[in-house]
Amino acid sequence: MSNTLQAIINARGPIRKIGVVGMGYVGIPAAVLFADAPEFESVLGFQRASASSGYKIDMLNRGESPLKGEEPGLEELLKKVVDVERFRCTSDFSEVAGCDAVTLAIQTPFADPKDLIPDFSALIEGLRNVGKHLTEGTLVVLESTVTPGTTAGMAREILEEESGLVAGEEFALAHAPERVMVGRLLRNIREHDRIVGGIDEVSTARAVELYQPVLTTGKIIPMTATAAEVTKTAENAFRDLQIAAANQLALHCEAMGVNVYDVRAGIDSLKGEGITRAILWPGAGVGGHCLTKDSWHLERGAQVLGGDLWYPHGSESIFGVARKINEFMPRHMVHLTTEGLRRAGKPLLGAKVALLGWAFIQNSDDTRNTPAEPYLAAMEEAGAEVRVHDPYVDTYPGIEVSHDLDATLAGADAVVVFTGHHHYASLEAARVKESSGKEHPVIVDGRNVVDPDAFIRAGFIYKGIGRGDKNNHPIR
Repeated sequence: MSNTLQAIINARGPIRKIGVVGMGYVGIPAAVLFADAPEFESVLGFQRASASSGYKIDMLNRGESPLKGEEPGLEELLKKVVDVERFRCTSDFSEVAGCDAVTLAIQTPFADPKDLIPDFSALIEGLRNVGKHLTEGTLVVLESTVTPGTTAGMAREILEEESGLVAGEEFALAHAPERVMVGRLLRNIREHDRIVGGIDEVSTARAVELYQPVLTTGKIIPMTATAAEVTKTAENAFRDLQIAAANQLALHCEAMGVNVYDVRAGIDSLKGEGITRAILWPGAGVGGHCLTKDSWHLERGAQVLGGDLWYPHGSESIFGVARKINEFMPRHMVHLTTEGLRRAGKPLLGAKVALLGWAFIQNSDDTRNTPAEPYLAAMEEAGAEVRVHDPYVDTYPGIEVSHDLDATLAGADAVVVFTGHHHYASLEAARVKESSGKEHPVIVDGRNVVDPDAFIRAGFIYKGIGRGDKNNHPIR
C-alpha cells in the first residue's frame, strides 16, 4: 500500500467530478448513471470531434441519445441529467484536469484474429489524451476489455509518460470491466456485480468508491487489475463457448432430423442440487464487439504473460474451436439458403434475397461485427441480389439498409431472417408470399422467430437453424 498516494487522495477528498471517455454503448449509460448519483457533482463525457462520431456531442448536450435501439430508461435519464446540468459532453480533453476520476470505455478490436494482435490504437489515443492533463490524486479506470496485463503494463506506461506522474504513488489506476448487453444497458450496470481491480490496494479502494453509488442489487468484487482483466475476457469466452455448443448441437439435430429446441427444452428440464444443464440458444452467428474477440484477448494474455505454453492454446484451445464454430454459422445460413432455392428450382445466381436484420442482436441498432456481413458477402459473390432491411439501423458503410419491409420483400425468391427483431416475429406468411410474388418462396429462419408450419402451409420452402424436423418437409 502506498502511503503517499493515500495521503494525496485524502487531501483531495471524495470523488465529486467524473470524466467518461468514449460516448458509446458503454460510456453513455455509465456517464448518466454517475451523473444521477447524489454522491457526485457532475460528469463530463469526452468524445472526439471526428467526422464519424463528432455528431454525438451536440446530440448528447441536447439530451438526445445517439443509440437508436430499445434502451429502457436511457433517453429519459440522459435528458434529466442534462437539464439539471449534471452532465455535459465535450471534445476538450484539457477538462480532464478538473476530474477526480476518469474512466475509459473505448473499443479494443483485433485487426486480424489470425495473429491475435489487438488494435489498441483508439485506446492508446484516449490514454494519451487523459495522461496529458492528469493531476495528482486522480483515479483512472479502464473499462475497455483488454488483453490481460494491459492495465499494469501498456496503460500505466502511457499515462506515466504523458503525465510525468507515477501510478500507485501519485495517481490511482484500476480496471473495472463493463458487463453490459445492448437492450438493457442501465439495468446491467445497476444490477450486475462489478469487478474492480486496482494496481494496488489504494487504487482498488478508490475505484470501489467510484462504482458503489451506481449499484442497486449488484455488489463490488475486488481483485487485482490483471485478475479483473482475466475475469472479463474469460466470462465472454465461456459465453461464446456455450453458444458454440448450442450451435454444434443444432447442426447435429439438423443432420439427424430432430428439432433442436425440443432437445434444448429436454436438457434444460434436468434440475436438482449440483445439476446445471441449461444451454444457450443457437442461431445464425455471433456478433457484437465482445464475444467475437474476447476469447482472443484471453488467449493473447496467456501467451504474453505465460511465456512458452505447452498445452493447447490459441486456435487449438477449446475457446479457439468455439470461435470457429460460431464463425461458421453465417456460412451455414448460405448453405440453408442455397438448399432452399435448389428445392424451389432457383439457382443462386440471379436469386433475389431479402435479408432481414443487419444489427447483430435483436431490437438494437448495434451492427458491430454483424454475422449478416459475411453472409451478404458470400451471397453476392455467388451472384445473388441481396436487399437488406433493418428497422433500427440507418446507415452502414458500403451497403444500403432499408426501413421499408414491403419494398425489401418485393419479388424475393428467399427471405432470410438474421436478427430476432420483434418486427419479424409477427411476419404473416400470406403477406410475405404476396410481396414475393412467388409460388414457392424460401424462408430461412436463423433465429427461430417464425412459425414453420404457418409458412409451410402457405407454400413456402422452410429452412431453419436446428430444425431437422422441418428442413426437408414436403412442398405444398
